[in-house]
This record gives sequence, C-alpha cells and structure tokens, in this order.
Amino acid sequence: MNQSAAPDVYPQGIKLGVDVGTVRVGVAVCDRDGILATPLKTLERNARKNTDVRVLAALAAELGAVQIFVGLPRTLKGEEHASARMATDYAHLLAAALESRGSAIPVQLIDERLSTVTAHRNLHEAGMSSRNHRKVVDQVAAAGILQHAIDMQKARGTDVGSRVFAVSQPGLSGDTAAADAEQAVSGTNVQSSDDGRLQ
Repeated sequence: MNQSAAPDVYPQGIKLGVDVGTVRVGVAVCDRDGILATPLKTLERNARKNTDVRVLAALAAELGAVQIFVGLPRTLKGEEHASARMATDYAHLLAAALESRGSAIPVQLIDERLSTVTAHRNLHEAGMSSRNHRKVVDQVAAAGILQHAIDMQKARGTDVGSRVFAVSQPGLSGDTAAADAEQAVSGTNVQSSDDGRLQ
C-alpha cells in the first residue's frame, strides 16, 4: 500500500538514503540539520532471508533516524520496470521490519533516475579507479538519493516521496530476528564484485 506524502512540515533530524541492488544495498545518512548526505555503509543483499533488511531497520533505530528514503529507479521516460519493482518490494519489507521492532520511522520511495550513473561519474572525477568503484558506488548512489530528497524538502517546504507501509512477510518479526539484526549492525561491510543492479 502506497500513499503520497502529506503536504505538511517534513520530519527534522537524521535521515537515511537507500540504494537497492540485487547484490548490494547502499546506505547513506545525513546530519540532524538535513544539510549534507554522506555515504555510510554497504550491505550484502540477502533476498532469501532478508537479513540485510533487518540490519537496516536496526541501524535506523540505533541512529535515531526520523525518515528513510528508498530510491525508485524509473527510466528516463518515467516508466517502472524490474528494478523499480525490486526497490518497491524492498521498501515494503523495510517498513515491515521497522514495524516488527515497534518503530514508526516512515519509509518513502523517491525518484532516483541515474543515481548510479552519477555516482560512478563523481567517483571518476574524484580520481578513483574504475575497478575500485564497486566497493563504494552503492553508498555514493544512496547519498545522491538522500541529498536529492532533503534538497527537495527544503526547496518545497514540504515532505516528498511516496510513503510505503508494511506488508506481512514471513521471517520479519520476532525477538530472535531483532536480536540477530542488532548484533549484525556493528559488523563490517560486505562487498561483491558484481554491479548488483538490474538494468
């Protein structure tokens, strides 16, 4: 179930940006004043057990996040294909994981056309070799998604994106899952040699 963001004052505080891929999930965070988004973490995507979703929910709670933006990769024509459906499904899973923790942090989809392309270009301009891009590109793309969202909030003076609500999913509730996620939050990032995105 999706619902357009209500046109009133948007949440103030730490926010997360999420770039969803088939292999990796990039995470970014902004300061409490919502000025600058910075890369934070790369999680290994586990579509079978969704452990990364629970880790992200635990991380959001640990940081005291007030909002999470998940990038919705549309085509240049504004169409939604497999990667957009994947991001939407992930956002629903994240909302369910947060709800299972008793958290009311809103999860919102935000248009992210070309975020990964832009991230690769920015890394190249920063002097990083192409072979090293994959280690951080998901985080950088997530930072681009989040920066876009917080900039729009300020420019429009209202909230942006489309709110996503929890859909019942197996394996996303229970004290054991929450405890596992808490332990995993402090773990190191897991990288992959694959690009991790659907084209």
